[in-house]
Amino acid sequence: MDWPALMRAGLRGLGLQPEEFWRLTPAELMMMMGSEEQQMPLSRSRLEDLSRLYPDVLNT
Repeated sequence: MDWPALMRAGLRGLGLQPEEFWRLTPAELMMMMGSEEQQMPLSRSRLEDLSRLYPDVLNT
């Protein structure tokens, strides 16, 4: 993550106080900055699909 750029955006651009900035998650900060590239959370069915495609295996 480019923390200096995120801090500039949060502190200067959004006018957040430092303690407000550090309480945010990166997703919350991106939403506040208007990022339209938000991805939907991983659904149960998608997780199951991925688990079938890439099963966990133990190397012994």
